[in-house]
Amino acid sequence: MNNDFPITAEISTVEKTPKHIAIIMDGNGRWAKKRNLPRVAGHRAGVEAVRKVLTHCGERGIKVLTLFAFSSENWRRPKKEVGLLMELFMTVLKSEAKKLHKNNVRLKVIGETSAFSDKLQQHIRDAESLTKDNDGLILCIAANYGGRWDVVNATKKLVADVKNGHLDENQINEEMLGSYLSFPQMPEPDLFIRTAGEKRISNFLLWHLAYTELYFTDTLWPDFDAHELDKAIESFSTRQRRFGRTGDQVEQMTGA
Repeated sequence: MNNDFPITAEISTVEKTPKHIAIIMDGNGRWAKKRNLPRVAGHRAGVEAVRKVLTHCGERGIKVLTLFAFSSENWRRPKKEVGLLMELFMTVLKSEAKKLHKNNVRLKVIGETSAFSDKLQQHIRDAESLTKDNDGLILCIAANYGGRWDVVNATKKLVADVKNGHLDENQINEEMLGSYLSFPQMPEPDLFIRTAGEKRISNFLLWHLAYTELYFTDTLWPDFDAHELDKAIESFSTRQRRFGRTGDQVEQMTGA
């Protein structure tokens, strides 16, 4: 697939539909607790919500959907729950990869995947390889990912290239650093959504969210569906994106 997106792009102030949506899928455990079910039941229900949202994103013409599936801090959860999450991740990769490919979806997993089992890493590589030439919606899964880790990892690569003489330190700027981050081909998110009433970005895509519109909802992730996604997109469509300009400047640019 060609690099269709610039590494850092200033999205048009008149866009009404986001090109890239990033979501923290929160509330699976609370959803299960409300129903006196084990937490893993909430995570399984969350997978069904992913299917619904992914389908609707395709229908709405969204180019990229990034989902925060497992953060670098989630290892702190009970060992049993982490193990069940890893099993669920592997099961979903095995069952969904062919469906994604059939629907022309490209899968990309970002994060420190070397911490996963060899078997899970192989399933990730297989799914990415199967879908790598698809040119429809990009589904980006952040797994064992942290925004600070991403920036530190990019900095290490930059330093190594400077030491090896492949890069002059005077060449380093925002665009250059951005090219060393995870999956630099994707456009920066236009819309960030977090479910379940939490109002934090929790170390997710720290670099990429600089000018992203934020949307928070009390809806628990397993209950988040096409209708809820449309509400978030509608909120986005009413916002004036200035990118450092004044409101008057934006209105002059758009003829408003």
